[in-house]
Amino acid sequence: MYIIKVKGKAKIPDYIQIRDENFVLVAYFRADRPLKNIEKFGLEGKEDQLEEVIKNLPFGKLQKLEL
Repeated sequence: MYIIKVKGKAKIPDYIQIRDENFVLVAYFRADRPLKNIEKFGLEGKEDQLEEVIKNLPFGKLQKLEL
């Protein structure tokens, strides 16, 4: 899986995209709100790690999500 943080403009907030190995979008959510239904993506129990990754993730840089 891959993760990217996109900078919002004006009234549009920053958001996070999580993409699978084929770069298909599997999750899209605001960076300041927790991901709902996280178990659907196999990330249950890793909420704190994911939050830390999101906090330190630079804008616009696609990274492999390794938790």
